[in-house]
Amino acid sequence: MEQNETLKEKTARGLFWGGMNNGVQQLIGLAVGIVLGRLLSPHDYGMIAMITIFSVVATELQSSGFKTALTNLPHPRHEDYNSVFWFNIVVGAAIYAVLFFSAPLIASYYHTPELVPLCRYAFLGFVFSSFGLAQSAYLFKNLLTKQQAKSGITAIIVSNTVGIIMAWQGYAYWSIATQTNVYILTCTLMYWHYSPWRPSLRWSAGPVMRMFPFSCKIMATAILTQVNNNILNILLGHYFSPRDAGNYNQAYQWNYKASNLLQGMVQTVAQPVFVDLKGDSGRQLRALRKLVRFTSFVAFPLLLGFALVAREFIVITITEKWLFSASLLQVLCVSGAVMPLCGLLANNIISRGRSDVYLGGTLLLGVLELVSMMLLYSHGIRTMVVVYALLNVLWLFVWHAFVWRQLGYSLWQLLADVLPFALTAAATMVLTHYATLPLSDSLWLLLLARVVMAAAVYYLVMRLAGAHILKETTQFVRSRLKHTE
Repeated sequence: MEQNETLKEKTARGLFWGGMNNGVQQLIGLAVGIVLGRLLSPHDYGMIAMITIFSVVATELQSSGFKTALTNLPHPRHEDYNSVFWFNIVVGAAIYAVLFFSAPLIASYYHTPELVPLCRYAFLGFVFSSFGLAQSAYLFKNLLTKQQAKSGITAIIVSNTVGIIMAWQGYAYWSIATQTNVYILTCTLMYWHYSPWRPSLRWSAGPVMRMFPFSCKIMATAILTQVNNNILNILLGHYFSPRDAGNYNQAYQWNYKASNLLQGMVQTVAQPVFVDLKGDSGRQLRALRKLVRFTSFVAFPLLLGFALVAREFIVITITEKWLFSASLLQVLCVSGAVMPLCGLLANNIISRGRSDVYLGGTLLLGVLELVSMMLLYSHGIRTMVVVYALLNVLWLFVWHAFVWRQLGYSLWQLLADVLPFALTAAATMVLTHYATLPLSDSLWLLLLARVVMAAAVYYLVMRLAGAHILKETTQFVRSRLKHTE
């Protein structure tokens, strides 16, 4: 019983600090996104969007899934962390060298020569990150979420300050590239500060080789996930223009900020908790269902509400030059509401050692997305975004099918955990939309009225329905605020 209580306490503390970390980061990101959106152009964002895929894929190659592999070990040793630490540095340096000399080819694909120096500068970020992955894995494995939160918050404050100053001084897309590099470097330094683990010069390839059969599947899946997430950035920059890619990327970034506000918080604890409960399927299923209900309770009103006010928000904050992004954002928010749930189910699959299942599911999704986008590009950007969002929503049921086979989580149970919150949120947004139409002459008034009304109606319905998750969440927040250690 003491062990159970300890796990519950770790989970509660993890959710609180994970939420604190993501909440503060997204609030700061909101303010900075507004400032940069006003200072920079769609072309500037497009320049970064077109090369993002190369940077994130290189990062996954460099890390090779070892953070997840270390977390899945019941009791990782010093030798395990040390082997991963030196492996990441060597591989990171080698990959940067390859991409440095590949920069002209990337610029040629996008027909944009200015990308050559930008690539060589922007790709430094994953070299910086290679020095902190083992420390990050240590904090993650041991559920030291408070330290992770402090690291992330510090990094985002420092990096965003640098980014805004550079954008103000007219450095255009270079300011975004520098912002990202400074964020990664600061995170790495903070991980070293908070992690008690330190590397030694006695390196052995044994631990890396033992973990590699599992971690390579995680690496491949992570690469495919990044390709899936950035497929439109890749294709829009090639088939259309940097400006079109920038408009889509602006919508993608705002949707990511809102969705990751919750997904980042839940994933801070999901896999470590599932691993701890791996020997008890009954308890693991109960933990999964509770996390699914909590995620649905927050995700659907948050993301569908953002879709409701997307046009007003975009025009008011970053001006009408981004108006086309608002219509794309509305579509992406629908899939954004489902993505945290997909992440939960995927984490459960990984915790049971089935990285092969995770890889196969992600690969199939990527193939469908790529084929669909290439067939549909002649129908315009909006059509591509709608199909992309629809595929990601449908993939929730693909992940569920795997979890059902492993854990016995039935489709009826999933729908019972998700639909009450999804349908309530959707009905709330439809009601709010039509009720506030008379206020359309004033964007500020319309935005405020829709936010207040949607929040009030959703809360009232949950309260009248006696939603247990509402009571638990309220008690949880109050208790954490009293015991923030």
